[in-house]
Amino acid sequence: MKHDLKKNLNLIAQTIYDKKGTNILALDVRGISTLTDFVIIAEGSVDRHVIAIADAIIDALHEAGFECIQKEGMHTGDWVVLDFLNIMVHLFGPGMRDKYRLEDLWKESEILDLKIDTTPLVVESYAKSTQK
Repeated sequence: MKHDLKKNLNLIAQTIYDKKGTNILALDVRGISTLTDFVIIAEGSVDRHVIAIADAIIDALHEAGFECIQKEGMHTGDWVVLDFLNIMVHLFGPGMRDKYRLEDLWKESEILDLKIDTTPLVVESYAKSTQK
């Protein structure tokens, strides 16, 4: 896997985690799908939360030099799809992921191990501010 792709997959997963998204799953669908190489699926707690996560992903990848070429569902927030060509991100609101079960489309895919820093940001910021 190209370094940039792995880096972007980790950046997307970290952004979802930092925005309190849940149930993050990354799949390698090369050879299975003709649409993309990698799929990330995650959930938000309500429609506005899903949209906020999507906006944060778009911003984070833009800063890294990658643009979202297509986005769908940003008005409703129940199911948002972000297309970065080699990576497609599906963000679901409550109940929608269970309803559509996208994971079942790619049963033969490999589940990717992503690097997500779970260290609470508040603790780090507090520790730095008390050392001054």
